[in-house]
Amino acid sequence: MNSRRIVAITRWTFSIVALTGIIFVYRHWLHVNPTTVALTLLLYILVLASTWSLRLAVVTSVLATLGYNFYFLPPVDTLTIADPQNWLALFSFLATALIGSRLSQKARDEAEEARVRQRELETLFALSREMLATDNVAALIDGVPRAVVATTKARSAVLYLLDEDLMFQAGTEQLSEHQRLYLREEAKDGSGISRTGDEVRVVLKVGVKPRGILMLRGAVLSDGALEAIGTIISVSLDRAKALENVAHSEATKESEHLRSLMIDSITHELRTPLTSIKGAASALLSDEIQKDEDRHELLTIIDQESDRINRLVSQAVEMAQLDARQVHMTFEPVDIGDVIFGAIKEVSWVEERNPIDVRIQQKEPVRADFEFLKKVLGNLLENAAKYSAEGSPIVLTAEVQGRKLAVSVADKGIGIDPHEQSLIFDRFYRAPIHNQRISGTGMGLSISRSIVEAHGGSIDVVSRPGEGSVFTFTVPLAA
Repeated sequence: MNSRRIVAITRWTFSIVALTGIIFVYRHWLHVNPTTVALTLLLYILVLASTWSLRLAVVTSVLATLGYNFYFLPPVDTLTIADPQNWLALFSFLATALIGSRLSQKARDEAEEARVRQRELETLFALSREMLATDNVAALIDGVPRAVVATTKARSAVLYLLDEDLMFQAGTEQLSEHQRLYLREEAKDGSGISRTGDEVRVVLKVGVKPRGILMLRGAVLSDGALEAIGTIISVSLDRAKALENVAHSEATKESEHLRSLMIDSITHELRTPLTSIKGAASALLSDEIQKDEDRHELLTIIDQESDRINRLVSQAVEMAQLDARQVHMTFEPVDIGDVIFGAIKEVSWVEERNPIDVRIQQKEPVRADFEFLKKVLGNLLENAAKYSAEGSPIVLTAEVQGRKLAVSVADKGIGIDPHEQSLIFDRFYRAPIHNQRISGTGMGLSISRSIVEAHGGSIDVVSRPGEGSVFTFTVPLAA
């Protein structure tokens, strides 16, 4: 015997026993007038109707009518009625009991329906929040069955998409591969909602074109809620695809813009060394150069300008590799002093032009790639020299800040306008006022930021026009 049957038997038994108890008390202990008895029985029936079921209240009201007639209406202990007025009272009692029971049941049904609608609205809200949490189509499609199972409390959910011919599942019951054909046919030919036992299928559409089908097992939802779930899934898929298309379009535009900037920047920077190389080579090929020292000077120009071209090409390749995350870095404990003096040696022309004051506050090893960190310092030192007057000092400081080492490069150069300080780390950005006077591609600071962030640090600048700039980057300590 199942639990529902036991509960039903218990309720029927309690109702009859309680009715018998009321009649017994009024019959043998409390001697009251028939009106009081009728009101008590009516109140009892209304409580039954509002608490349990209408059928139980109707049967109890009939039994109460018989008991009221037998025990309280004269002649007592018979089912006959002596006074015709008592017939009216009896039928009024029965009608009031039945109507009150019906109204009570109706109110309870409406309250239950309101609770069901509230639960369905909460389910739809939770599902829409899950669906709108991601903009990636693949992640959204893969997560739809799990989100539906979690929000609807279904045993299982299956999402089948027609165009992709893919099936995604979640829950305790899994469909076999051959059942996909059945879903495919129903998605093509079906419409709206269909039910088989506790299994329900919702056809997903884009306009009038079928997109796929959602199958649920064990979910107790109305047709309206199921249609809303289908609409939420379709709208979420459309939204995610639209956002991906927009992002792809924006990425394509940005890529074209960056490619144009790179070509313009590199072309501009290549003209000067190529012109020098061409001029020196032409002079060497002519018969006008007779002295060895003149020939040596021209060869030196060719060598230096070739190195400059090589650096430009290397920077472009390095930036592309950093953007594509194709650069391999080896992180190990590194002495910051070795990095600093290695970078100074790498850009020796800077020290020849501007004296460098090195101040290492705490000599703690850092976790870094030696060559890449040296490249960052070299870029900062070259920038400090380019934008400073010849002979002005450059101060290089290293100090521990928490669990990181902060390295600063300070100059007394021309400074950076406040509105440009947030732009100078962007790829190929160069201040328009310095674009023609000072050579550069706008790649150095962008490369430096990428390298520092790959180390788990950060880089920023503090600057005042006319007073100089301080570039500071951090890297984690080896400990």
